[in-house]
Amino acid sequence: MMSDSPNRSVSRRSFLTSAGAAGALALAGCTEGPGDESTGSQLSGTVTITGSSTVYPVVEAVAAEFRKQHSEVQTPLSRTGTGGGFSGQFCPGNSDFNNASRPIASEEEALCADNGVEYHQMRIATDALTVIVNTDNDWVDCMTPEQLQQIWRADGATTWADVDSSWPDEPINRFGAADTSGTFDYFTEAIIGEDANHTSNYEATERDNTILQGVQSDQYGIGYFGFSYYQSNRDSVKALGIDNGDGCVKPSLETAKSGAYQPLSRPLFTYVNTDRLSEEHIAEFARFYVEQSANDSLIADQIGYVPQTDSAMQSELDELNNVISNA
Repeated sequence: MMSDSPNRSVSRRSFLTSAGAAGALALAGCTEGPGDESTGSQLSGTVTITGSSTVYPVVEAVAAEFRKQHSEVQTPLSRTGTGGGFSGQFCPGNSDFNNASRPIASEEEALCADNGVEYHQMRIATDALTVIVNTDNDWVDCMTPEQLQQIWRADGATTWADVDSSWPDEPINRFGAADTSGTFDYFTEAIIGEDANHTSNYEATERDNTILQGVQSDQYGIGYFGFSYYQSNRDSVKALGIDNGDGCVKPSLETAKSGAYQPLSRPLFTYVNTDRLSEEHIAEFARFYVEQSANDSLIADQIGYVPQTDSAMQSELDELNNVISNA
């Protein structure tokens, strides 16, 4: 069922200033909670997962750990983008989970309702959405949200000098998320705002690697994607700091956790079709997914996001178990 708890009904905009959560658990798979299977049990079935490319590294790692315990459970994963997953798979009833790098939108809620799909939202981690430039870019290390808006809004700057006259009079070549992506939605809302549109003059893709390669090969390139992908490639591109009025702040796990990296710190979610939670293997996967959200070794060290605190994870798990008991 759709949860009616306060943290499930907060508007999308209210998430723009949410601070990251910190936490630590031991190694993946060693957390126990209600419903954990004993070592002699064996689940089987398929858990179908669609959605955000930003959340994809998390669910890929979680699914791999889950299959170590339950080898008869298949976990097909698709990087459809947040919006593509909701509209094309999850809300039509074709996937069990949809990962999301922003809260579900009102039109997606309506689509789910039209198809009789009820869902439960679970927070998984916190990301520091990262703006990157080429390593040969020696004219900028930090930007304000207003400067980023100039670059990324429709009918905005066309050259770097349009943003700052001391910068090169060379074209800005943009690489970013496709409009089916939650990263696109979040960046648009946080940086471009309600009174302008995201430019269509850019290389749009659901593949972070395409954004990376575009910026790597172009001195005048600029792009944005989740911090995890930057952290895995930090020697090949340069991350820009953001000056939101209190000085330049670089993206990192620490600044996302503290809330200092604004306005590009954002929560990451997964949504589960509540009807599917009556199936034991799907319920157990949902529990495991939530439990791993507080696993510092997995979420922070391996993936590069800020994990949930133990207490936040336990609250999510309690809510999930309540939903499962009514499925």
